Amino acid sequence: MDYPKLDKVRRSAVPLQLDVVEAFAAGRLSRREFIQRATIVGLSMGSIGMVIAACSSTTSSPSASGAAPSTGASSAASSAPSAKAGGKLRIASQKPVKIDPVAMQDLGGYGITAQSFEFLCTADPGGNQSSIVPGLALKWTPTNDGAVWTFDLRQNVKWHDGSAFTADDVVATMERLVTAGNSGLKGVLPPGGAVAKDANTVVFTLAGANGNFPYLVSVFNAQTLITPKAYVAGTTLDKVPAGTGAWKLVTYNAQTGATFERNPDWWGGPTPLDGLEFIFFDATGPMVTAYQGDQVDALVQFDVLSGKSLLTDANFNLIAAEAALHRQIWMRTDKGQFADKKVRQALAYTFDRPALVQQLFQGKAQLGNDHVIWEGYPYFDSSVPQRVQDIAKAKQLLTDAGVSNLTATLHAGQLLEIPDLAALLKSQAQQAGITLNLAVESLNTFYGAQWCPADPKDPPCSGAAELGIVDYGHRGTPDVYLNAALKTKGIWNSSQYASTAFDTAFTSFQTAVGVDAQKAACKQIETILNEDAPIGLPYFYNYFGGTSKKFSGTYTSALGQMFFSKTSQA
Repeated sequence: MDYPKLDKVRRSAVPLQLDVVEAFAAGRLSRREFIQRATIVGLSMGSIGMVIAACSSTTSSPSASGAAPSTGASSAASSAPSAKAGGKLRIASQKPVKIDPVAMQDLGGYGITAQSFEFLCTADPGGNQSSIVPGLALKWTPTNDGAVWTFDLRQNVKWHDGSAFTADDVVATMERLVTAGNSGLKGVLPPGGAVAKDANTVVFTLAGANGNFPYLVSVFNAQTLITPKAYVAGTTLDKVPAGTGAWKLVTYNAQTGATFERNPDWWGGPTPLDGLEFIFFDATGPMVTAYQGDQVDALVQFDVLSGKSLLTDANFNLIAAEAALHRQIWMRTDKGQFADKKVRQALAYTFDRPALVQQLFQGKAQLGNDHVIWEGYPYFDSSVPQRVQDIAKAKQLLTDAGVSNLTATLHAGQLLEIPDLAALLKSQAQQAGITLNLAVESLNTFYGAQWCPADPKDPPCSGAAELGIVDYGHRGTPDVYLNAALKTKGIWNSSQYASTAFDTAFTSFQTAVGVDAQKAACKQIETILNEDAPIGLPYFYNYFGGTSKKFSGTYTSALGQMFFSKTSQA
């Protein structure tokens, strides 16, 4: 241990940062976990590197560029040969449902809007799916208790129309998001909580302490793209093409695709490519076929069943990573056949999780335990017993609830492996005498009619079906899942779950300043959700995307966003 070097960082760190440094020095955080937590609380990459070097003379430090090291993902961004300027990249993408940056809810929309708009904190070009790096914000610093955060903005940034980007744009964006009840910011940032200290500085005064706040204004809270001060909620990118990003929208057709051209005035410098062409698909099988037929050059995301050949394709730059991607099988807790938790538990006990992981992902997934705390998070607690298939127990729970011949409709969207998951769940539930009738719909119908209808508005999602499967993309922390899907009156709470115990545990997690306190809160969350079972969550699955080896330099967030500012022809 190099104590003089370590003490240099200790002396300049605020308590929130110091706790992370001490946890790593004491061996309570792995190197990967330390980098993730340190970037969240605003430690510079220089300080992170100094701490790692001080604690291990054999461990290399993060690069000075600000990108955290890769977590093992095979990233095309890390293997760029000599670049050839110019050209266009053709990208196979999920068809977007909405491209309203404030109100979008689907992965296809996330990917399109992120080409033109940018985040305060963005994805790591090095491939670390749990780290964030500077975007429109150069750095962020918390107060001692984590209740106030100061963000220093990047200067000399221009909007696509040539006007200057300032702190006023950030403040106006945050007000729009607060009004909309954003999935991560609801209850965290109050009205008027974002204030421009000057043209290049924004101070966020939160409703309470929050140790993960930078994640909530990052790529991992997809609706927090920064839009111009004059932007009106409800505006879509195709109607008012705007942004500070590397790409300008040229054409958009909701059914077929979109084209972008290089932004010559982007603050990051000219992109190697001249332009992008997104081609929309309803399913991944045709995407893979299109790639094999040389009709597209990149796939934002594909599933193992459809894209098995790409995993070993010598001409494909595979981007692969373990991630918190998952499916939530929601069950209405407020009324109907699943209002009794014994019935919800019974359905959860019919899941043969190892079989699902093997059949749907060929083992490239991790078991879920009916809660959203992924084992890759540094605060995951493995002591909560893993739920396993137990048909006898499922039958007994139904008997205890006075239920016989349970029949329900399982709603699902046409996306990746979800239809296959629905069929397997139907077969497994049948063993306990539960009959599931499948209703698989297009995403355009599913999101608005089954998962989270716009009306009635209060509480949100109170018009949802009693049972369904919804997709959730990767997040570097579980805040969005906890706040939006599970907190009382959460904006995506299709289960209508309302639990004082859960809400209290979630608040403890949000306000926890130290790593140990976060772990303790997560153990409570895991225990409560496993017991109450407002959702079934059978697995977390690995992310797969990539490009032809004719191109290099592409990276991803594993949340439907693929970034091409560094992409070039090989």
